[in-house]
Amino acid sequence: MNADELRGHMDALLLSVLEGERLHGYAIIEALRERSGGELNVPTGTVYPALRRLEGAGLLAGEWSTAGGRRRRTYRLTDAGRRALAGERSAWRSFTRTIGSVLDPLR
Repeated sequence: MNADELRGHMDALLLSVLEGERLHGYAIIEALRERSGGELNVPTGTVYPALRRLEGAGLLAGEWSTAGGRRRRTYRLTDAGRRALAGERSAWRSFTRTIGSVLDPLR
């Protein structure tokens, strides 16, 4: 899948990946790839602006750290981010249920 196919879902994906742990940008990209069985190959040019936007909206908190001599920004969910993720999950379930009833009416 490419970034265009993910439009409208990137926030939920990023929030979900950060739900259980603090991660830096590249680790987030790797987590998306791993969780999707290699199907999600999201470019850094898509992920980093989304992380900055989510941080600006108060859904993520970021802090700078140094590991192996490299400076990197690590992100974690805020309480508002957890609430937003719950809303995204609820909306996703409703969406897939509705679309599924149309595409696969015999289910």
